[in-house]
Amino acid sequence: MAISISVVVLLLILAVVFLRNGALKLTHAVVCILLGFYLASTSVAPTIHSGLTATADIVSSLKP
Repeated sequence: MAISISVVVLLLILAVVFLRNGALKLTHAVVCILLGFYLASTSVAPTIHSGLTATADIVSSLKP
């Protein structure tokens, strides 16, 4: 759960930065949010979740 909250916070920070810099328009942000909600309710959501979990496991196991 901590990883998903961290990803949400990171994506929220990136969205705010893009909105403030003018690189992301408000309508684009709304479309991205709606896409996320609709994608979460599809059958591909568990596949995306397991892929992100596997990627987070790989990244966390790397030693600098």
